[in-house]
Amino acid sequence: MAVFKKLVRSAEGAHVPHNKNTEDFETVKMPVPARVYIPMSMHIGAPAKACVKKGSVVCVGDVIGEAGGFVSAPIHSSVSGKVFAIDEIQNPNGTKSQVVVIDTDGLQTVSESVKAPEVTDHASFVEAIRNSGLVGLGGAGFPTSVKLAPKNLDDVDTLVINAAECEPYITADYREMMECGEDVVEGAKAVKKYLNIANVIIGIEANKPKAIEKMTALISGLEGFKVATLPSVYPQGAEKILIETTTGREVPQGKLPADIGVLVMNVASAGFVARYLKTGMPLITKRITVDGDAIAEPKNIEVAIGTLVKDVVEFCGGFSQEPGKVIYGGPMMGTALADIDRPILKQNNAVLAFGRQSALMPEASACIRCGKCINACPMGLAPVEIALALSVKDADELKALYTDLCMECGSCSFVCPAKRPVAQTMKEAKDFLRKAAK
Repeated sequence: MAVFKKLVRSAEGAHVPHNKNTEDFETVKMPVPARVYIPMSMHIGAPAKACVKKGSVVCVGDVIGEAGGFVSAPIHSSVSGKVFAIDEIQNPNGTKSQVVVIDTDGLQTVSESVKAPEVTDHASFVEAIRNSGLVGLGGAGFPTSVKLAPKNLDDVDTLVINAAECEPYITADYREMMECGEDVVEGAKAVKKYLNIANVIIGIEANKPKAIEKMTALISGLEGFKVATLPSVYPQGAEKILIETTTGREVPQGKLPADIGVLVMNVASAGFVARYLKTGMPLITKRITVDGDAIAEPKNIEVAIGTLVKDVVEFCGGFSQEPGKVIYGGPMMGTALADIDRPILKQNNAVLAFGRQSALMPEASACIRCGKCINACPMGLAPVEIALALSVKDADELKALYTDLCMECGSCSFVCPAKRPVAQTMKEAKDFLRKAAK
């Protein structure tokens, strides 16, 4: 087998259909349901710990889960009402965590604790963001306060705002720009100010000309700001790809963006920062796209965190046909749900539902060694060789092939003419390598 001596990215990606059906649908605020289920694990790192009890009366914005460690985030009530139970829930990744179940009273009484934070410097800014409960809203869910306090802060010179939204169907970030573009700029300005960052780049895919025009107008005259038009090729919004496209810098294996002087923030996260600094209202709602051929009335909605997917679907007219698959997120990197009794999380940006025919997996045939998966891989990996190394359980070869760099974007599976489960094999190889390292 060949062994890579140096990582070379083709960055070709996949030309997926955009299907931005809801791009012109203004966000609709969904009424709070009768009951919400708010998990204590909605972020990378240590889960929060429930700090309320059954029978506790809560208001909108009350802390109901305290951060469980440095890499963690507090959880706030998205509703006013009474705690029905402290239970256990299965997370999308299969693990289990606490969930606070709240019966809503319909009043949406705001907590007295909700007030604009006093921010004067970097330390107080980071503390405010930590108290807000903000985590990466683009899907990863990394606690934002940790990201904003890198050890080498003085070396960070560029903030990249991720507005690519390259997954098919999803238009929530697009609506953030079109409806709250001023907030996005104000949030970016706050990060720039308190972290003393020289440059801000807002990266938007070329298939969003109205957003590019609007954001360009909003930053006109602002020192250090610019809008970068990105190629409309999936997965342009992936952190490492976005950094390379906007700055020309490459994040080395095992390093973080801050190590090369860059911080990346989702566009919705930037908008939230501005609103939180003005109002003190923590992260309790999420704008999501609800779409797919099994959804009767596709919408962009603002929904209380903890609302069940079944309530979201009902608000969108129910299913137009029997669903074959319901997904958190997009069709490329989203997570299929076992059932729709699952709550909306902080990092959800979409709920997609597809009919049985659309969700049907094509029958795979033998690999023809065409190399399309290699050309499509944005990290320049060789899925065919990785699959072969996995088949013989060769951990050394998997390491030499940079298997751990796979971002599980699914481009390889999308372009495979044999319809093989290439992305699933890559994930299996990563898991095997991780276990072998232990």
